[in-house]
Amino acid sequence: MAFDLIRRIELLRLDYLFSVLIPIFLAIYLNELNPFNHFDIIIGFTLLGITGNTWNDFFDMKNPEDKLTKERVEGYHSREIFSIGLGSLFLGITLLIRTCIQNFMNAIILGLIVFLVLLYCVSLKSVPILNNIILVFSHVILPYYIIKIDSAVSLLWLSEIVILIAFFLFSVTAQFVHEVIDGEALFKEYSLKTCQIIIWICSISTLIFAILGIFLLTDFYFLPFLFIPFGIIFTFRKPTRSTQGVKDVGILLGNLLLVYFICLIILRMNGFA
Repeated sequence: MAFDLIRRIELLRLDYLFSVLIPIFLAIYLNELNPFNHFDIIIGFTLLGITGNTWNDFFDMKNPEDKLTKERVEGYHSREIFSIGLGSLFLGITLLIRTCIQNFMNAIILGLIVFLVLLYCVSLKSVPILNNIILVFSHVILPYYIIKIDSAVSLLWLSEIVILIAFFLFSVTAQFVHEVIDGEALFKEYSLKTCQIIIWICSISTLIFAILGIFLLTDFYFLPFLFIPFGIIFTFRKPTRSTQGVKDVGILLGNLLLVYFICLIILRMNGFA
């Protein structure tokens, strides 16, 4: 029974939700907001993240070369995987109705997010570089703006822009690493040497913007983020496909960063950060 429960939970791919939630918590932390005022948005995007994960599997399970997805959805029909995503979509959008009614711009942004994620799943996943730019834009930049608009704070200031660019580049780099390890779009289109160069350029760019952002913010809590790009550069110091273990470490670090941000927000709410 316990094994069956774990298998059902694995279908939701909850370990990937940090990619959706960290940008929201970043907006809450930088703008000194109360997360409970935006709790419907947080849970709403959690559910939309589950939709994205399950629908991604819905399309990938038709690919005979994708063994990981095949193993994860073994015993389930495609319509069942699709239904999980559809139910999660309705629940998530319902929770986001409040902010969409109060802020019409958020309704437009939400529609754009759903459109871009579907576009990625249906036709852009096999297009290297562009696919990850579109995916990360929908997962990082747009949710960040939804929180900003919902809170009615000033749109962006310089240090915030720099940090947001750093997180965007970091997320794109992580997606490139993911594709090289899994043998997906970037790996299929380019040589390992070219993949290494692309990952190095993105990692170095992330470091530059992260260092500048920390300097402008004068917030030492962002210092740990500098180690991850260094780790990626070290991992790809040679043209290599790397191993599944590297991908697993990246997912674990992403979830640890999520916990870290929750801690920072609680500290700030109590006047300690």
